[in-house]
Amino acid sequence: MTEIKSFDYKEDDVEGLATLESIANADKLNEWMYNEVAPYASGRVLEIGSGIGNISKFFIINNWDITLTDIRDHYCDKLRDRFSDHSNLREVRNIDLVHANFENEYPDILNSFDFIFALNVVEHIEEHELALANAKKLLTKEGKVFILVPAFQTLYNQFDKELYHYRRYNKKSLRSAMSNAGLTNQKSFYFNAAGIPGWILFGGILKHKIIPSEQMKLFNKLVPIFKILDKVLFKKIGLSVITVASK
Repeated sequence: MTEIKSFDYKEDDVEGLATLESIANADKLNEWMYNEVAPYASGRVLEIGSGIGNISKFFIINNWDITLTDIRDHYCDKLRDRFSDHSNLREVRNIDLVHANFENEYPDILNSFDFIFALNVVEHIEEHELALANAKKLLTKEGKVFILVPAFQTLYNQFDKELYHYRRYNKKSLRSAMSNAGLTNQKSFYFNAAGIPGWILFGGILKHKIIPSEQMKLFNKLVPIFKILDKVLFKKIGLSVITVASK
């Protein structure tokens, strides 16, 4: 399937919120994702697109110096309500990575972060290379960025449409986007091979609009097995693709 050309921005993200709330209960899956990110993190951390804090929670409880962000004010409010009593949370703020005057809008955080991560965010942005280039401006000289996005355009289905995904990626296309944004690619691999059959069944064949909560609960229970599967497959296939790059 070709790329979707445009979506209308919605502050009230009903499908997205329902998906985040479903995933919020998948503690093993969220911790698995955190454990993929954390080895690359250092110093002052910035999360792009924190949502309701499913992964943020693990950075908070593990005492990382972190700033949380989202483009939607109501998500930022939820993050403040949830984490404001933690001293290692620097702030929660609204950031638009494709703002027309990015450097003038966010001068106080340019060249500020040692590590930036964005999980399932870049695929929502039509001008994804501009977003990555602006993320680079927030990094310190030796800073790194960790990007996770949906993998394989052939898997694009009803879930992607409902979640406003412009595209899915593979290692080559994600590395290309990072390189075009001026970042230096360091490592790329796939994540969560076991998620592919469910994505095809529920989003492709059955055309569900939201990931079924019962499916998520079952998947969460089986995460220890799925982690082993990724290792057996040497992370050469997955529902998501990850690239780590530096400034």
